[in-house]
Amino acid sequence: MLENLIGTLNQVDTNLFYMINLNLQNSVFNFLMPIITNAGTDAFWLIIFALIFVFGGEKGRNVAVIGIIALLLGYGITELLKYEIARPRPFTVLSNVHLLVNMGEYSFPSGHAVASFTGCIILGKKYGYLYPLLFFACIIAFSRVYIGVHYPFDVAAGAVIGVICSLLVLHFEVDILKLKNRFVHKS
Repeated sequence: MLENLIGTLNQVDTNLFYMINLNLQNSVFNFLMPIITNAGTDAFWLIIFALIFVFGGEKGRNVAVIGIIALLLGYGITELLKYEIARPRPFTVLSNVHLLVNMGEYSFPSGHAVASFTGCIILGKKYGYLYPLLFFACIIAFSRVYIGVHYPFDVAAGAVIGVICSLLVLHFEVDILKLKNRFVHKS
C-alpha cells in the first residue's frame, strides 16, 4: 500500500516536472529563469540581510539578525535532509531534461526554495508587501524546476521548510533580540 502511494507520488512529481521543464519552454524563460534562480541562494539572502543590517538602523539590525538566524536554521535542516534522503536530481535520472544550469548531486529539498521563502517571509512580515514577496519566492521555486535541477515536490518541501523556519524564528523574536541586546551591551 505504502509502496503504491510512493510510486504514484513519484509519478505525479515526474509528470509535473516534465510539464514545467519541457512543455513550458520558451526563449524568454530560458533567458530569465537562470537569472531569477540566483535570488534563491543563501548568499543572496545573506547579502540582503547584511545590507539591511548596515543601512536599516536599529530596526534593520533586528530584522537582519532574525533573518540570518532563520536562514541558518533553514540551511541546517536542508543540508541534513539532502544527505539523509539523497534523492538524485532529475537531470541525473530522467531523459530529455531541458537543463539550463548544473548543480550538486541531491535534490530534496530545494535549498533555494527554503532560502527564498525564509527571506521573503521575514521581510514581508517586518516591512510589509508579504504577498508580492511570496509571489517572488514562488517564481524562484518555479525557476528551479524550469531549469531542470528540482522536482516540484522538492521546491514545495523547501517552501514549507522556509515558512516554518521563518515563522518559528519570528515566534521567538523577542527572546532572540533580548539575547542579541545582552550580547551587544556586554561588548
